Amino acid sequence: MLTSKLFTLVLVVQPQRVLLGMKKRGFGAGRWNGFGGKVEPGETIEQAARRELQEESGLTVDVLQKVGRITFEFVGDTELMEVHIFRADSFRGEPMESEEMHPQWFELDHVPFKDMWPDDSYWFPLFLQKKAFVGYFKFRGQDTILEYTLKEVEEV
Repeated sequence: MLTSKLFTLVLVVQPQRVLLGMKKRGFGAGRWNGFGGKVEPGETIEQAARRELQEESGLTVDVLQKVGRITFEFVGDTELMEVHIFRADSFRGEPMESEEMHPQWFELDHVPFKDMWPDDSYWFPLFLQKKAFVGYFKFRGQDTILEYTLKEVEEV
């Protein structure tokens, strides 16, 4: 029986560029990603997204736009990851390195997909177009997508 755990992912976007963080430790280390993590007991999903963004990048935001939800299954793991994806178009502060992430701006035509999770190249175009989406990705290990579904929706 598979159980599910809630996670968040926040991507900060400015005209023609996106802020990503190089994951320095833990799950996904060595990959560029958005900022996020586990939803803690007593937190809403949005509160967790704001907390993780601040902890990992030093940035705070007034408005988070929820744009996606992706469920990840990893073969051999009994826990699904339900990831809620947010977009922030404005922020306060300057991106700062944390124990977990090294932030860096990337021009939108130079997003380093080869050094990101393999699924990112599937949903990132929808994200950049501010289109809402839901998806499911089944992985073997951390590099091989065995199957997936991805669809645009009216609201997440």
